[in-house]
Amino acid sequence: MADKDPSLSKEEEAALRAKEEAEQAALPYKWTQTIGEVDISFPIPATYKARDLSISITKSSLTAGIKGQDPIVKGDFPHSVRTDDSTWTVTTSPDGKTKIVEIHLDKVNKMEWWPHIITTAPKIDVTKIVPENSKLSDLDGETRGMVEKMMFDQRQKEMGLPTSEEQQKIDLLKKFQEQHPEMDFSKAKIN
Repeated sequence: MADKDPSLSKEEEAALRAKEEAEQAALPYKWTQTIGEVDISFPIPATYKARDLSISITKSSLTAGIKGQDPIVKGDFPHSVRTDDSTWTVTTSPDGKTKIVEIHLDKVNKMEWWPHIITTAPKIDVTKIVPENSKLSDLDGETRGMVEKMMFDQRQKEMGLPTSEEQQKIDLLKKFQEQHPEMDFSKAKIN
C-alpha cells in the first residue's frame, strides 16, 4: 500500500485498508512483526513432523514448506535477518487436527518496519503501524545507553543545567585550571 495520500477521502482510505486486509488474508501464511523481529506461521496437517519439513533461512531469503511439495513461503526478504538468532518450531494446534509451523526472524536493522515478508508478496502500509510502548529494560545495551543519555540531557536542559557534553567541557576546563594555577581564567567564556 502506498504512503498515506492526504487527498484520499475516508471512503477511499477504508477501501485501500480493506484491499490490504484481503491481500494479507489470501496469503498462505500469517505474519506479525515488532520493530526488531518478524514471526511467520502456517498450518500443516497433524500427521507431519519436523523432519518432513524443508525450511531454509538465509540472511536475505526464506524457503519453507513440506518436503517434496511446493514451498508455502519462498522468496527474498525486503531487508536482512540474523540467521544465528532466527529459528523455527512446529507445535500442535489447540484442536489437535493440525500443526503450526512458526518461524521467528531476527531483523538486522531493528529500526525499520517491513512492508512484507517476501518481496513478491503484497505490501502493507507501514505508516499505519502503531508500535507498542517499550520499556528501557527491553532495549539492547548500546541503545539503552543512548536513550538514557538523551533523557538525562533533556532533564538537565529543562532545569537549566548543563547537558552531559557541556558538563564534560566544564570538568575538562576545571582540570586544566587545577593543573595550571598560574593562568588567569577569570575572563574566560565557555560556549
